[in-house]
Amino acid sequence: MPRPGEPLWTDDDRAWALALLAVEAETCSGCGHPLTDALASDQEEAWRAEILRCHACATGARHVDSWRTAGGDTRGAQVRVTRREVTDGG
Repeated sequence: MPRPGEPLWTDDDRAWALALLAVEAETCSGCGHPLTDALASDQEEAWRAEILRCHACATGARHVDSWRTAGGDTRGAQVRVTRREVTDGG
């Protein structure tokens, strides 16, 4: 924490923040790859994709679907997903 009279941001802090902004500006917000690679027309066939399922997110989505089907109002709903405790029985 800065002391009274000290700047909130040091020169190093500003340099790191500006560097992060530059990296983020050159990164696809969808896939996270550098835009110079992701947008290059000669690279269109260079990519492969795979579908991965986050089982925690899927569990949350199923719970919301069940709640909605039962008449629950999902507007503004947030889902907290926690790991079950594993017992010897599974």
